[in-house]
Order: sequence, then structure tokens, then C-alpha cells
Amino acid sequence: MTELQEKIQQTAAFIQEKGVGEVEFGLILGSGLGELAEEIQEPVIISYNEIPHFPISTVVGHAGQLVYGTLAGKKVLAMQGRFHFYEGNPMETVTYPVRVMAALGIHSVVVTNAAGGVNEQFTPGNLMLITDHINFMGTNPLIGPNDEAMGPRFPDMSAAYNKEYQAKAREIAQKLSLDLKEGVYMGFTGPTYETPAEIRMARAMGADAVGMSTVPEVIVAVHNGLKVLGISCITNLAAGMQANLNHAEVVETTERVKEDFKKLVKETLAVL
Repeated sequence: MTELQEKIQQTAAFIQEKGVGEVEFGLILGSGLGELAEEIQEPVIISYNEIPHFPISTVVGHAGQLVYGTLAGKKVLAMQGRFHFYEGNPMETVTYPVRVMAALGIHSVVVTNAAGGVNEQFTPGNLMLITDHINFMGTNPLIGPNDEAMGPRFPDMSAAYNKEYQAKAREIAQKLSLDLKEGVYMGFTGPTYETPAEIRMARAMGADAVGMSTVPEVIVAVHNGLKVLGISCITNLAAGMQANLNHAEVVETTERVKEDFKKLVKETLAVL
């Protein structure tokens, strides 16, 4: 057994001892979107700083805890706050919670994020179904020795975002009369927001939204054989498309659209 496997087993065992039982879906809740976890019924809450081998989230708007329970009739384990590469974490740390979720028996993960809109048809407050991504983070969480027990050396990323889950999310958005956008998410390292020139490049490369997370977690989820549903909250227009960029606007916009976001995720979960 590798050192990473041993750590994962220790973490998973600790989480189970805290009362986490059967779990179907992992939820990774981005900046300003953690409030969804407050709707989980009969919650078991575990602070990250209690969990062996877990780092601590340092980002404003991230609560830094796991919440387990029932949401929309499904057993879920939600991360209120994620770990980012720009915080100085190695990729193994950024993606560690996904490995732990897989060890706990989840079959699917719902990843959410706050993102900058690159597509000129988007406006702040739009929700975007992630149909694909571009890894522009300069590295990959699978670099290094591969553990075949976790996944293949060369994972196929052709359908990283599950097509059936996307179809269900579209149906629910239509039912709720939500204007659900769709597009490609491009992951940058951060922590700086992109320059106007980088945004022009991103658009030319086929990106509809940009952000500083999600891509590593999805790569590891695919490596682990998990199904993925991804949703971005477009919190601002990217550099060069509005006067300036700041994190306060990100949190304010997610606050404004959180009810639509929560409804979309809950009703989609119910039919998955």
C-alpha cells in the first residue's frame, strides 16, 4: 500500500467514525455557494481542522467543513470550501478530498465554482453548465507514479462531464424556467485575476468561463472512475469586459443568485 493510500484510509476511517455512513454524491461547493450545505437534513458536520491529513481552507467565503446527510433524497457529503493550488497546496492536497470521497464509496461528484464570464453573451449572475474544460494550470494532479489501484495511467477525458447528468440538468433548468448557459471552463492557477490579453486568448481557445479551481478535482474524479456534474456561477465578466475585478463582487453575485443555484442543484440531484 502506498503512503497516499494509507493516508486516504486513515482519513476515511476518521470520517466514518464521526457518523458518516453510506454516501452517494460528493458536493464541492465554491466561493459563496456553500449555503447549499445548510439545507442538508440531519447533518453531521466535521471541521477540516479535525480531519487527519486535511489542510485548512484559507479563502473568504469558504466555511471549511464537511457536511454529511440527506439532500433531495440522496446521501451526500458536501465540502463547504475547497483547497486551491494558489494557496500553496500541492496538487495532491488540492485533490485529496476527491480521493477520500471515492474511498467512502461515492459514485458521483457535483463540482461548483464562481467563475469569470468570457463568453460575450453571458452576464453576471448566469449559471453555466460545464460541458468540458481546458487545463491551463501548467500542471496535472496525476503527474508522478501512478497507482493502478486508484485509476489508469492514461485516463480518457473525452467525457469528463457526464453527458446524462448534463441532460438531466438541462431538463430541470427548463422546468424551473432558468436560463442555464453552457460552456467550457478554463482553469488558471490564480491568485491574480487574468489580464485582458489572457482573456482574449482564452476566448480564442474556446473558453466560455475562467476560474482558479475545479479542473484538478475533475481530473482526479475521472481517474477514480466517478461521474461528474459541473456548474459555474458567472459572478463577473472577465478582465477587459468590465471596469475592475474583486472578490467582494464574487461573493455578492453568488448571494444574489444562490436561490436559483440551490434549486437547480437540489432538483437535479433528485433525478440523478
